[in-house]
Amino acid sequence: MKVLMFFHGGSQNRGCEAIVRSSTKLIKEYVKDAKVYLVSGRPKTDEIISELDAIYDGSDCSINKFSYDWLLSSVKVKLFNDESFALGKIHQNIIKHINQADVCLSIGGDNYCYGEQPGWYEINKRVKAQGKKLVLWGCSIGEEDLSERKLEDLKMFDLILARETLTLNILRSKGLSNVELCADSAFTLEKEELPLPEGWQEGNTVGINFSPLVWKRNQKSKAAVKTLINHILETTNMTIALTPHVIDEGNNDYEILKSFHEEYKHTGRVLLLPDHLNATQYKGYIARMSFFIGARTHATIAAYSSLVPTMVLGYSVKSKGIAKDIFGEEKLVLGIDEISDSRKLINKFNELIVEEEEIRINLEQSIPGIKKMSCRAVSYLNNLFALV
Repeated sequence: MKVLMFFHGGSQNRGCEAIVRSSTKLIKEYVKDAKVYLVSGRPKTDEIISELDAIYDGSDCSINKFSYDWLLSSVKVKLFNDESFALGKIHQNIIKHINQADVCLSIGGDNYCYGEQPGWYEINKRVKAQGKKLVLWGCSIGEEDLSERKLEDLKMFDLILARETLTLNILRSKGLSNVELCADSAFTLEKEELPLPEGWQEGNTVGINFSPLVWKRNQKSKAAVKTLINHILETTNMTIALTPHVIDEGNNDYEILKSFHEEYKHTGRVLLLPDHLNATQYKGYIARMSFFIGARTHATIAAYSSLVPTMVLGYSVKSKGIAKDIFGEEKLVLGIDEISDSRKLINKFNELIVEEEEIRINLEQSIPGIKKMSCRAVSYLNNLFALV
């Protein structure tokens, strides 16, 4: 089976890297003679993933003004309201690789949470026009994200794999019959344990991940997180390990966490993990933490899958759905409007500490099943390939 992964923005987002790494490993483990190719918006960042059989540049192409393509695009759009030619030219770096695949995996787990995506709809049409199987791989989609146009696009997929039950139920309630349940492949991601940094207390370190994305959506959240840091420093003797997980320009966890570190490093109990680690190395540190507080979904998945009690600064259906599948409830997940309330943050942190043993037991009981659900995605893929 030849598998083409697309709609990947690059591995500077360590969550995206985790999806590609873990998915590739699962496919090659459970699909005989599988070849996995990646089309990436920033292919240089993905060269760290050695398991891939090839990495292609999938960045957008421009249409030169007054060129033949520009003129034809303009005519089609203005006279016929037809964007397909223009979109095909813009995304030709993806489209030109479709013919070499048996199955095309759209791997951006929450891509469909961000408004209309006509370019993606066009690529999906091209996949189906070439007779290839089309799979939405490990997605999360909220009720508020769906439109008639998006639903029409989702109907084209041969298979939609929802990574938590909230998304599964939402999509099925909209009449989609091509949806099955799995879990995020990153639950199976391996870890690499590097030496612990100076100041790390083994068995007594709490990790904190915070993101510009969350801060932009709730401007008061940064101050509330600082209040939580003060609370931890004043009421415990724990070390705080500030943990970046996305280091994209303009969306860089490290920059905001560095500002926290500058403010608190004088305490000797706040350290900052570097910004150049890969997903397995970040997981290696997260796995050795006593507790974890995170805004980035895949940082929290690294913690959950390592049986680390975790508090989630959630902002979408995926955070709530993943927690619900693990605990049977949306446990220790704060919505975007709640995370500016420092009292709620402190109360949830105190709950995390008090219920540590119960949470660890729940994780020990649930995570093996969640990992099996991650593997289930490949079973569905095998079933599709049997029909190719």
